[in-house]
Amino acid sequence: MNLKVIAFDADDTLFVNEPYFQETEQKFCALMQDYLSHQGLSQELFKTEIENLDLYGYGIKGYILSMIEAAMRISDNTISIEIIERIIELGKELLQKPIELLDGVEDTLKALHGKYKLVVATKGDLKDQQSKLHRSGLGPYFHHIEVMADKQEINYKKLLKRLEIKPNEFFMIGNSLKSDVLPVLAIGGHAVHIPFHTTWEHEKISHKVEHKNFKTVEKITDVLKILKH
Repeated sequence: MNLKVIAFDADDTLFVNEPYFQETEQKFCALMQDYLSHQGLSQELFKTEIENLDLYGYGIKGYILSMIEAAMRISDNTISIEIIERIIELGKELLQKPIELLDGVEDTLKALHGKYKLVVATKGDLKDQQSKLHRSGLGPYFHHIEVMADKQEINYKKLLKRLEIKPNEFFMIGNSLKSDVLPVLAIGGHAVHIPFHTTWEHEKISHKVEHKNFKTVEKITDVLKILKH
């Protein structure tokens, strides 16, 4: 491999994210338990999130709006203002969750820093992602931070153009096969999947990935072994 850039997804690759969303969803369902079953509430919230992705994009602020919209629809617009206020509070709590680095992240970045150009390639709300990276203390390791509207082939192509590299010089590391692996392989890049113990339903795929430029590892430090070959 003639790699020049190594890119890292942020949420659930560098630091914990999805468990916080799941915790918030539990609290939302508890607030709305008089209207539907827990499963029914989760399904309605997920449906609303997906319907709103094109409008709000990924991130906590869009999630807050989707919770409010779902609550209004589920209650047939009878939800109290107190419940709406509590949903907004849940969103603010989510925005202020502590940063919990995953095991081996900083050791891996230290080992690679200076040998490759390191970048963050993530999606979500720009202000929120920049805040999390700043609070994580990892910012100094990275040459560039790219917060994408989505992670499709076109988004990665634009990133490579900005970085002035070819696809085979790009190495992506992330926890989502759908967002971090498949589009990168499709444009000729290299990708490593690090499974996280929980994954948002929207990021799941149903087929096995097999490609000469693809590997799966158990933990982020295993990436160092791949790069030595």
